[in-house]
Amino acid sequence: MNLTLMMKKEILEFIDANEISPFEPAKPKQGENKTFKTKDARDIFNRTISKLSEGFCFSSTKAVWKFFSFTQNLEEINKRQEFFKNGEKKDNNFLKQLESPRKTWKPKYGIVVVTEDEKTFLELKKLDCPVKLISSEQDLAELESYDIVQAVDCDDMTRTLEELPQSVFLDTPEEAYLERFLEILSGWKKNLEILKNSETNEDIKKITEELFPLIEIVKDEGKEKLTKEKAEIAVEEINEKIEQEISKLNISGMQLISILNKGKLPENIKEIKEKAIRESGMPEQIFNENLPISLNEAELEKFMKLQDAEEHTSVAEKIKKNSEKIIKIPELIKELSNLLILFDFTCGTGKLTGEFPEYSEEFYFQDSKNLFLDNGQAISFHLDEKNRCSILTGANSGGKTTLLEHIIQLVVLFQLGLPITGKIKMPIFSEIYYFAKNKGQSGKGAFENLLNQMDKIETGKKTLILADEIESVTEPGVAGRIISATCEFFVQRGCFLVVATHLGQEIQKNIPPSSRIDGIEAKGLDEYFELIVDHNPVLGKLASSTPELIIEKLASSKKTEYYNFLNEKVKKSSERL
Repeated sequence: MNLTLMMKKEILEFIDANEISPFEPAKPKQGENKTFKTKDARDIFNRTISKLSEGFCFSSTKAVWKFFSFTQNLEEINKRQEFFKNGEKKDNNFLKQLESPRKTWKPKYGIVVVTEDEKTFLELKKLDCPVKLISSEQDLAELESYDIVQAVDCDDMTRTLEELPQSVFLDTPEEAYLERFLEILSGWKKNLEILKNSETNEDIKKITEELFPLIEIVKDEGKEKLTKEKAEIAVEEINEKIEQEISKLNISGMQLISILNKGKLPENIKEIKEKAIRESGMPEQIFNENLPISLNEAELEKFMKLQDAEEHTSVAEKIKKNSEKIIKIPELIKELSNLLILFDFTCGTGKLTGEFPEYSEEFYFQDSKNLFLDNGQAISFHLDEKNRCSILTGANSGGKTTLLEHIIQLVVLFQLGLPITGKIKMPIFSEIYYFAKNKGQSGKGAFENLLNQMDKIETGKKTLILADEIESVTEPGVAGRIISATCEFFVQRGCFLVVATHLGQEIQKNIPPSSRIDGIEAKGLDEYFELIVDHNPVLGKLASSTPELIIEKLASSKKTEYYNFLNEKVKKSSERL
């Protein structure tokens, strides 16, 4: 078995074990992700998974990602890449037409399963069979009203049950009430028709073709049945037609007296009556001989019972003939349901484009686009043994946070085995820490909390640390020194770091070893004072901040003495740094 088929088999086993259904909310028990060590990192991971899941038609298909637990095994990542490389390249949108199955068929005949054994009774109840526990003659008397009586484990009353012509004896409870499986299948009728007429794959086609013929058993043929109401309407129409035809005949008084005396219809009138009945399409035996014609109630009742019996017999015969196939219906539908989830998953992920990342000791990406942006700029960036830490500077709204989130995305895509836009090389990380921008908390408590989180970081070459403006939780004067010392500590222990900050100028005075200051450059401000930004970080260059750009813009447009003085002072200060 090749790697792709092996992984398909493993995913199907996961889907089955976790009861992931196209039509039910999924709650998989497996696949806990322990790589993302902070809530902020987990949030970006979850957002990435949600974005990757947009190509799925079933909401429950998203649960399959739990199968792909983060691994440090390069062989496993390569195996996943091979799987996604050979994924379905088909349109899965037709799956949106599928509906949650609702039973549309039940047998029209009265059927009951009987047993003397309490254990068997409970088993039959679990199988959703119409079942009765019999223990007396009174119980047996109640069975006469049923069209079919199926008996299982009835040792004491076998002889009495044999006297009922509608009794059928079964060997095991599993053989009882096979109609229950057809009820299940009836809910899939529309879905099977959609699958039959859509482009799926060989596995789905095979099961669809196996189940589809069984739909004919529960198909309403639309054949009209005779009812008493229809028969009464027919009597009126037949009598009217006979009266019209007789009125055209010349009958003498002597002929009429002869008819009344003999009580027998002449041949020409008899022929008119028979023709009218024949043209009505009604069975002749349900009418009396006399004129005007009337219903023979006994014969009508007999005929209606016979037509019901023939219909029931026809269905029962089909069920008996296909019993081996019918018993397999639940198993086949479960297998089909699992295959539909897998098909949705492989088609959805098959829409992802790009190259598969390579393993490397350096973290490198070129021309990669952020999944969270519809028309994102292609970004290039790298860290290596020489520069394991990037102090990322730049103006507000320049894209520092977006770059940190982009980096987490790339790690997620690589370790899931998925393709990525651009050229990517990266290590395999076992611990990822992301400290997002502070949401308003500051002071001693927030600062201590941050330090406590950093103190618990598991350091090493497989650790990635991302931090966004962590200076906001403490005093500006000391924040630059704390960030510099923090970067030095973690770089010494082999970690990769990217720290977004507005304190680039302060940190540049005391830059940690094996670290680099990078800048996301704002080219200026447009007429609406919006940043014109090249989101690609310039490696090794400190980026200008937003206030500097605003001062430069105002100095150029206002040309006042104050703005010119301010602009010159800020520029000289930056040049000295």
